Amino acid sequence: MNRQPVVIIGSGLAGYTLAREFRKLDGESALTIISTDHGGFYSKPMLSNAFAQNKSVAALLNKSAAQMADELKAEIITNAYVTSIDPAKRQLTLNDLTRCYSRLVLSVGADPIRLSLQGNGADAVLSVNDLDDYGRFRAAIEGKHEIVILGAGLIGCEFASDLAGAGYSVRVINPGTQVLGSLLPPQAGTFMQRRLEAKGIRFELGTTAQKVERVGDRLRLTLANGDAIEADAVLSAAGLRPRTSLAKAAGISVQRGIVVDAFLQTNLAAIYALGDCAEANGKVQPFVMPIMHGARALAATLTGNPTAVAYPHMPVTVKTPDCPTVIVPPEPDTAGEWSITEYEEGLGALFSGPDGTLLGFVVQGAATAEKNRLTQQLGHP
Repeated sequence: MNRQPVVIIGSGLAGYTLAREFRKLDGESALTIISTDHGGFYSKPMLSNAFAQNKSVAALLNKSAAQMADELKAEIITNAYVTSIDPAKRQLTLNDLTRCYSRLVLSVGADPIRLSLQGNGADAVLSVNDLDDYGRFRAAIEGKHEIVILGAGLIGCEFASDLAGAGYSVRVINPGTQVLGSLLPPQAGTFMQRRLEAKGIRFELGTTAQKVERVGDRLRLTLANGDAIEADAVLSAAGLRPRTSLAKAAGISVQRGIVVDAFLQTNLAAIYALGDCAEANGKVQPFVMPIMHGARALAATLTGNPTAVAYPHMPVTVKTPDCPTVIVPPEPDTAGEWSITEYEEGLGALFSGPDGTLLGFVVQGAATAEKNRLTQQLGHP
């Protein structure tokens, strides 16, 4: 048994999944989890489809920190902040106290990208990145009707669909000219937009919000195209930025995220990173499946069996019930072209390389029934 604990900074899906996998392999070694909040376990992906199901904060919380501590036989420190890491001494400073570790895992997540907005209502723009944020946003729109969402990416579209399903009037503003522009070919983006519009969601594409002003108990947004619209609340869904400042200050290599190798180890001994904060092979993967595969491999490494992460093809499911969508995006800069078949009930888009190898796909609507078959057919670029 290690005298000093394995320490995991972060109690989100990545941190707790790793802790569970670690305990499957090692039931005795000391384990500490540090959380900046209450430390309870919940599924973050559920936050973007909880309104239509009328899920309260309490309903989304699966287990308290105390329950997780019992389950994991772990010390869980809540409402705590790590301010510095000393890799040479294998120590960290936590709420002005020094703690030691045998191995350290950074699963600190990502922050919402803050848009540069003018006006006295800019501070009223909300984002939802954790359970506490969800509670604040839910309280803010209680009894309200009109919601504006800034961003038509994955999270923006999921929230738009969810809020519309809960009876809200939703308008989405997006700088790009299509929804999910980073994940979908244009025809698939149009397919989704039409189906969300059929549920009453309105889109303002190719423009941005520049100013947010308070008008009584409402907010007025001035757009770059000159339009002005009013709403009861504004939700920013402009994407996420990995939290890297703690790692960078400790001398850990940082690019877009905290740089890790195939074993999820940073450039420093005994320090690893997992989840939304980590960057492997130049990519940040803020999705559930990479976390699951990474957690299993890292748990093995931490228990004495060095194991590189082997990522299979991992379809991304977009939680938009009005337009079911499953995506396996091709790797960036991969040579190939899209072949798209659209019919009334669905759309299938296949991305094939020059030799005909299937390297990615999008299936929507009724075509999602093909996701397993297509996943099995995928090759490597």
